[in-house]
Amino acid sequence: MEERSISDLSFDSLSKKWDEGIPLGNGVVGAVLWQKDGNLRFSLDRTDLWDLRPMPYFDDPQYTFEWVKEHIRAKNYKPVQEHFDKPYDQLAAPSKIPGAALEFSLKSLGAPTKVRLLLKTAVCEMKWDHGATLKTFVSATKPIGWFLFENVPSSFVPRIIMPQYEKDKAEKNSGPAGGQDIVKLGYSQGSVRVEANSLVYRQKGYGGFVYEVAVKWKRFGKSLYGIWSISSSLSKDNAEQDAISALKRGFGIDFNEHLKFWRNYWAASTVSLPDQELQKQYDNDMYKLGSVTRSYGYPISLQSVWTADNGHLPPWKGDFHHDMNTEMSYWSAFEGNHLKEAMGFVNTLWNQQDVYKKYTQQYFGKGGMNIPGVCSLTGEPLGGWIQYAMSQTIGAWLAQQFYLQWKYSSDDVFLKTRAYPFMKEVATFLEQQTCVNPDGRRTFEFSSSPATHRNELEAWFPKFTNYDLALTKFAFSASSEMANKLSLKNEAKHWKSLENQLPNFILDEDSALIVAEGCSDFSYYHFSTALAICPLGLINWSDGPQSQKIIRSTLDKCWKAGTKRWWGATFAWMANLEALARNGDKAYEALKTFTKCFVSPNTFHLDGDQSGTGVSDYTDRSFTLEGNFAFASAIHKMLMQSHNGTVYIFPAIPSSWSNVSFRNLRAEGAFLISAEMRDRRIVDLQVYSEKGGAFSIASPVTGKVFKYMMKRGESKSLIDICSSKSN
Repeated sequence: MEERSISDLSFDSLSKKWDEGIPLGNGVVGAVLWQKDGNLRFSLDRTDLWDLRPMPYFDDPQYTFEWVKEHIRAKNYKPVQEHFDKPYDQLAAPSKIPGAALEFSLKSLGAPTKVRLLLKTAVCEMKWDHGATLKTFVSATKPIGWFLFENVPSSFVPRIIMPQYEKDKAEKNSGPAGGQDIVKLGYSQGSVRVEANSLVYRQKGYGGFVYEVAVKWKRFGKSLYGIWSISSSLSKDNAEQDAISALKRGFGIDFNEHLKFWRNYWAASTVSLPDQELQKQYDNDMYKLGSVTRSYGYPISLQSVWTADNGHLPPWKGDFHHDMNTEMSYWSAFEGNHLKEAMGFVNTLWNQQDVYKKYTQQYFGKGGMNIPGVCSLTGEPLGGWIQYAMSQTIGAWLAQQFYLQWKYSSDDVFLKTRAYPFMKEVATFLEQQTCVNPDGRRTFEFSSSPATHRNELEAWFPKFTNYDLALTKFAFSASSEMANKLSLKNEAKHWKSLENQLPNFILDEDSALIVAEGCSDFSYYHFSTALAICPLGLINWSDGPQSQKIIRSTLDKCWKAGTKRWWGATFAWMANLEALARNGDKAYEALKTFTKCFVSPNTFHLDGDQSGTGVSDYTDRSFTLEGNFAFASAIHKMLMQSHNGTVYIFPAIPSSWSNVSFRNLRAEGAFLISAEMRDRRIVDLQVYSEKGGAFSIASPVTGKVFKYMMKRGESKSLIDICSSKSN
């Protein structure tokens, strides 16, 4: 495997900002490499480093959704804000917490002359003026990181830098976006045990929680090599033992195992774009996906394994925001052919059902299951703007992960044992949570739509918003589809009858989706109004002229309202929407704006506009990951789409692109598609069927749909349908 790529991160010096450093990770532990105060710094992290102290407002049984509704009816919303909203902003925990840092003095090495992240191998290499070199990686399969220095003096040794949990005065609370000073956690400072070629840092947290950071090393002449590891008392790992075991195995064994993982990861799919800037961003974003996901790991939180190393807790507590962020972080996994990596999210949702059901019964007083929109590592609700943080429909959006895993894998065992049972619980809750009006229509007494009217009383609407309506429709529709597939005819009929009781989507005079009756604000950063288009796929371009009119009108009005209130992830989301609208030029425009205005030099997505061009009034520098993965997803949708049982090839290619190709993008039904375009002419089109079955594809030239019956493991060339004369 060729190690170097034009998309590698390559710099002539080390960044002096942590969020512009070199990211390494394996879905469990991670590191960011940068320079601080003349030292090479490894900012070390682990997904399950959490302060899990309970939020105080969930202990009192009187504070239920019924209590909230009473205050909405009385138009006295301040008590709700005081009880649920303010604690999230004011309390330091529950929160993700940072690990520690590993530092090496650079005084004897001179200035770095080359810093490079090799994406294909997930290895960082560095060179210095005086001839020293570094090769370092985070093992793809174990909770450890390796470092190998060459040509360094005997005095060159690592040291552990502890987070400053104790100091005279905490910095002023800068709000959830800025992250609170870690001293507010109230921890006693841990200690470092120093032995020969060994450092072990032990830190006690809240309620008996403990984490450890261990560093072990050996020296041979001018070479220094070693291991760091982090363990959490929430897992069975042991940092010191893991480091000792790694030293015994040796660098070579772990490195070869690491390379095997990444070789297989990159072999799953490839994309070749004519725009080098977008190619680099795409490759780095898919690298990030491989760095923060494992089937046995926790879902992707806001920053995952790269918690801020700035003396503060991470933005928005580094938690799980299920009102957009977590779901968006997995969009690229499905078409990108990384279903295994996406299973970490599904497995966590499945394993935490008891927590969700307790929350559902306690807060909503209903059966079935809903899920907190903002939650901790263990699935406990954290509150915040409760229209979204404790939304009535978030469970449906999360249940889509099970639906998509089934659709893209065509795994009927998974459907029977996981996907449908999970979706059924969510649909059962929504059946109980909705009420039926005298006209026979099913609705909520109060509904909401993320970002609209922030956390004010006006954020509650007396009728369905399109956001809540889309998610409820999806839950009932998907449940019916799944039950039918399992030959559960009565259950399928039941869910379909509930879906038919729901009203139509709310449209304005131009057929655009709006927030709700009487509210047509198109300017927010959250496209909650368009959820039916993306990601739910309830309104598809392939449905015909009426759906096309809805899609085009909705997107045009979003653009017309302006981008001043958009975040970086908003542009990535819009690129997905425009791709689904078959408008490659507008999708391309959104992606170019994303890369120019909302990306740090290391390709991290930054929420606010960093360009100074005024494309957005939001200029915050907070780093979150969902924008990166939504970017990659938009690329996939520009190249290939599958919905309504049909595959579409190059449906949204920009007019300026003449040469583009992809290999093994995954379509619904467990089909892998490969295609190449040269000089605007398709010269190759291949399909591989993992499971066998009916396959439909639209000619990218004529639009005519061709249907085939394929066997399990069968490959087929379909270049013959790419002609204007195809029949």
